[in-house]
Amino acid sequence: MTKVLVATDKPFSTIAVNGIRKIVEDAGFEFALLEKYTDVKDFLEAVSDVDALIVRSDKVTKEVIDSAKNLKIVVRAGAGYDNIDLDACSARGIVAMNTPGQNSNAVAELAIGFMIYMARTCFTPATGSELYGKRLGIHAYGNVGRLVAQKAKAMGMEVMAFDPFVSVDIITKDGVKVANTVEALYENSDYLSLHIPSTSETKQSINYSLLSRMPKGACLVNTARKEVINEADMAKLLAERNDFKYITDISADNNTELTTFAPRYFATPKKMGAQTNEANVNAGLAAAKQIVEFIKNGVTKFQVNK
Repeated sequence: MTKVLVATDKPFSTIAVNGIRKIVEDAGFEFALLEKYTDVKDFLEAVSDVDALIVRSDKVTKEVIDSAKNLKIVVRAGAGYDNIDLDACSARGIVAMNTPGQNSNAVAELAIGFMIYMARTCFTPATGSELYGKRLGIHAYGNVGRLVAQKAKAMGMEVMAFDPFVSVDIITKDGVKVANTVEALYENSDYLSLHIPSTSETKQSINYSLLSRMPKGACLVNTARKEVINEADMAKLLAERNDFKYITDISADNNTELTTFAPRYFATPKKMGAQTNEANVNAGLAAAKQIVEFIKNGVTKFQVNK
């Protein structure tokens, strides 16, 4: 019998777990659950006999994959999948998938909330500013970027986007201006909402050269990945410009210097973009359905490795 394991250090909601279990068992598969594990050895033991795996931000390393002798598919319940060793999966012929779009609204709402928080002086009594009429730049116009644009336009912001992988027609159809270069985007944004993935090309790409182009009083909003930020360059800019602000969903790893710039720098203790009941359920159920479709019908629509 096909065995499906949900392995989550940060658990799904009970509703999501019950929904995943129903989808898996209705398909005639065995369901297994590992939550809040504190030792990777528990993870390695749990995957030893499974055919399919659902994770959230859990690290699916080569060691994990090597321990999962029967594994055929792993699904990351969420959009980002840099926590999965894709090369190790490909070497074993294991299909790796994500669940794009399921967390998008939760992340987009958080991005808007971050902007309001910084505009209103971190909710202190000091005089803040409004988002109405401000210029918002969106770096990467995917599922989240589109929703941020939609919400920002409803609040009266002027929206511009840069994404060389998305058709100009798609962007302009949404009533969003197109930046011809990434430099032009940063130069013309009072707020910049970052949505690029972490890849070999994008890591450390948000650097001093790019950030220093932003206008006076600008704010960078990062609900993407911390790896794309050059933290040393960010600290340098914050030190040089007391008007610049940076708010992120991902705390810096090693650069504690950033914390000295509070309240112009703010980071959530843990990544919380997808931490809503709705996103939790949507991503989990989507992952389960994708596994059933793959095992039964060979569907690989959301495969992210080769």
